[in-house]
Order: sequence, then C-alpha cells, then structure tokens
Amino acid sequence: MTRSFLLFLISFQALFPSAISQKLRKADKEIITELQSDIGYLSNNKLEGRRSGTAGETLASDYIIAGFAKSELKPRGDSGTWLQRFEIYDGKDVQGTRFTINNTSLILNTDYFPLAFSATGKTAGSPAIALQESGSPWFYDLKEIMETVQNNPHIDLVKILREKTRLFAEKGASAVIFYNSSIREDGIAFDPAEGIKSEKIPALYVTKTGRKKYLKDISQSLDVEIEVVMEEKRRWGHNVVGFLDNGAPYTVVIGAHYDHLGYGEDGNSLYRGPGKMIHPGADDNASGTAGLLELARLLKKTKGLRTNYLFVAFSGEESGLIGSKYFTEHTPVPLSKVSYMLNMDMIGRLNDSTHVLTIGGYGTSPQWAGLISSTLNKKVFTLNVDSSGTGPSDHTSFYIKNIPVLFFFTGIHPDYHKPTDQADKINYIGELQVIRMIYAITQKMDGMNKPAFAKTRDKQFGVAPAFNVTLGIMPDYSYSGSGLRIDAVSEGRPAEKAGLKTGDVIVKLGDYSVISLQSYMEALSKFNRGDQTTVEFLRDQVEMKAAVQFK
Repeated sequence: MTRSFLLFLISFQALFPSAISQKLRKADKEIITELQSDIGYLSNNKLEGRRSGTAGETLASDYIIAGFAKSELKPRGDSGTWLQRFEIYDGKDVQGTRFTINNTSLILNTDYFPLAFSATGKTAGSPAIALQESGSPWFYDLKEIMETVQNNPHIDLVKILREKTRLFAEKGASAVIFYNSSIREDGIAFDPAEGIKSEKIPALYVTKTGRKKYLKDISQSLDVEIEVVMEEKRRWGHNVVGFLDNGAPYTVVIGAHYDHLGYGEDGNSLYRGPGKMIHPGADDNASGTAGLLELARLLKKTKGLRTNYLFVAFSGEESGLIGSKYFTEHTPVPLSKVSYMLNMDMIGRLNDSTHVLTIGGYGTSPQWAGLISSTLNKKVFTLNVDSSGTGPSDHTSFYIKNIPVLFFFTGIHPDYHKPTDQADKINYIGELQVIRMIYAITQKMDGMNKPAFAKTRDKQFGVAPAFNVTLGIMPDYSYSGSGLRIDAVSEGRPAEKAGLKTGDVIVKLGDYSVISLQSYMEALSKFNRGDQTTVEFLRDQVEMKAAVQFK
C-alpha cells in the first residue's frame, strides 16, 4: 500500500477552516455529523477495541444492526437474523497443566511449559535424570545438540525435539522432559497460536530458571507427576448482513470490516509501550464501517434502483480475513448473482496536502478504468491505483471467487495499529468525498450487466520477516492444523508452476519445516530470486513433493 503523511489535526474546526465548511451543502453537513457520531461510538473505549468474539464486538454489531434497521434493510444473516456467526481458532489453552518434582509444583511458563506438539495426558514415576527406563518419564539434555548445531543456521530445533519425542515414545517413555544445560540459548518457546499435530506422549521443556531450581544434580532420582492439558480455544466472530432488495437479478456487495485489535493481544499491534492499551481503531476501520452505514442510508433513499445491495460489516478481518472468507462460502446470495464488490478499509485519513486516494482492484475488470475516470473528481483526489485484486483486506476473499472488486483506502499513517488511532484525527470532509465517489460508482453501474472479471498479478501476503521472493499463494488463515493450507494459487507464479493447488497443505519448504504461517514466512525469507528448492505438501492426506524455482 502507499504510505501517506500523518495528519496532525485535532478537531473538526482545526481540520477545516470555516470558509470551507460553510460551502458544504446541508446534506453534506448532515452526513458529516452522522460520520462523527458513528466513528465516535465505534472507537469509544467502552468497546475495548472491537476484537472479534468479544463483548466489544457485540456492542459494535448491535450499533450496526440498529443502523441497518433504521435504513430499512432486511436481515440476511443466519436463520433470518442480522448476524452470521463463524469460528475463530484462538490457540491452545494449557492452564490446566501441572508438573511436580518431589511434591513441589513448578510454575507454569516460569519454570517450565509444554511444547506445542505435546500430547494431552497424565503420567508419574520416579526416574533418574541420567537413566531412561521404559514406562516412566525421560529427561533429555539439549547440551550436546546445541554444541553440535551451533554453526548450522538451517537447524530446525523444534523438528529435532519432535523427532526425539516420537523416538522416545516408541522406546517406552511415558513423557519427555527437555532441558538445556549448555551456555547457548536455544530460543525454545511455547506459541499458543500454533495449530500443530500432537505427538503420542506429553513433552515438557524446563527453563533455565527451572533447571537451576530442580535439576542441579543429574545423578539424582526424582518423584515426578505430569498432567498436560492441551485444549484448543475457540471464539465466535459475527458478520452483520443487511439487504436492500430491489427485485433485481444482480446484487452488489458493499463491505467494510468493523473489528479491530482489542488490547493488541493477538500480536498484531505496532504499539511498543508499557502495559496493555485499548486500540480504538477510528480509521481502521470505524471509518469504513461508518461509510458502510452512510451508503446504506443514501442508497435506501435513492429511487428507481435496478440493482440489489448487500451491506456486510465483516468481523475477523484482523485475524486474517476470516469473516469475509466465511461469508463468500456461506453467502445468502449465490455468488453467480453477485455483480461486484466494493470494500472500504481506512478511508478516514485523506491527506489535505497530497489528497491521495488509493483504489485497489483496478485491474479486476476492464470496465473499472473508464468507470473510475468518469467518477473521480480530480480537484479533490490524487489517484493512486493498484491493479491487484488481492491485498490485506476483505475484497481479497471475493476476488478469489472471481468477482470484480474495488478497494478504497486513504493511506497508512503513524497511528496505524496503535492506541493513537482515534476519532479526533479523522478527516471527515475527506471521508465524505470518498463516500460521494463510491455512491457515484454505484449510480453509474446501477442496472448494468455484471462486469467482466479479469485476473491480476497478485500480491504476496505476510508482513514479517522481510522476504525477496514469493511462492504465489494465498494462505488459508482459518486453518488451525499443522502446516500452511493454500486458499488460492496465483497464475504464473512458482506455486502454480510446481503444480500446487488450492487445499494443499505445505509442510516443508527446502530444509525448513512449515508448521504455521509464521514458520512459512520465516522459511520464505531464506530464499532469493533464482534459487531452486523443493516444497513438500499434503494433498488429501497424501504426502507429495515438487520442485520450485523462485524468479
């Protein structure tokens, strides 16, 4: 995306001189008042950042429902309601895990933690640290491994631990307790978000703190009790769906996500200060949600429409487009009857100096160039177009289903994904102008045949670490199993040339195991253009392998 400068603007009066505000029509002033009210409520601290599946999301969805009802839309969620519920994988809960040595309880996450591939189960015994007897827990020191692999940057330590656990289970261990007595740091940690297949026995890691307390003498025997509770956590997100039925053969989807980061507990915050902070998300994406509510009001008042309009406030966008992906697989209108999709994400910070409006999806239909040219006010906007149908927002889920999309965005700013993204920094006249343009597009397209769809050169998803190559896939962010499941494959990219298909699960890229999205990105970052490697994947549970060349 194109970056823009931060608007150092505090209030509506400071943002816009009175001479400009006086030129606004009465209807425009009313819209601005409504935008201020909508964004002000949605970014209020009482909503606690609108994280999907929380009480704050419920408050936000109730507000949107009231707005849709006031515009006399019809509910098109589950079973005739406004809401469409979907599941979000929320990682693993290990709080029920217990580990005692000589009747002393070790402190979870301080003295020890279960490894992500640990089995759920209980065991007990009186093993000697230095001996490994069948039917009891085994201890294993990583010192020799750490000294052996110290100069190997390609080592996959987690894979080694997993293979050791599997081997020890075959030899009769009832559990395995890893520790590291070397001076070299191993970087082992428990990531509760990783969806990874469990091994057959419990596997624990004793930290440096725990080792110094309990494993000083490796010649001793210990009374050990282990209970690992590894439960998958789930929460429920909710799309809000309202329908403007004009009895037309085709429907336009207008969408914006209304969820945000909550307190940043999912690790996607850019805030680096002390303590937890509410992320109000005024621009991201209360601004787009307010635009959605306003377009519902405007289109409801418009006479003689020859197109139906489906208004969708998506949740789960910040979790990886989960809500919009679910919607496209459970849409109340057949996708064959969806004409196109308009998406608003961060439309509230139009820069008064540069006036840059980015429109994505420009290449997803040959009709878009002429349409945008005829509706763009060049005195208001400096246009930046992005041809790709993919990007880090909900229009991607529709593009994957071969639906033309347009994505409206006023730019990244220093408050992005931070607690400082607040309502007093919104450029309300700028947002009004964006909404007016989107409304003009709907009027130009109203009653027309479904626009032709065109494939575009797709963007690679992921933000960190940096990488020089792309495989050309869209990850399935809703997948909670081990590996990375492919949601879509881009034409002409390495994945397609290697024969990978939607639904395949990548488990290894070159020498690097792939157990999650993060490990996939880390593996991808190891390659440069021109490199050749192999990709190992599962297709219908069958292990397969293919050669890949990065260009």
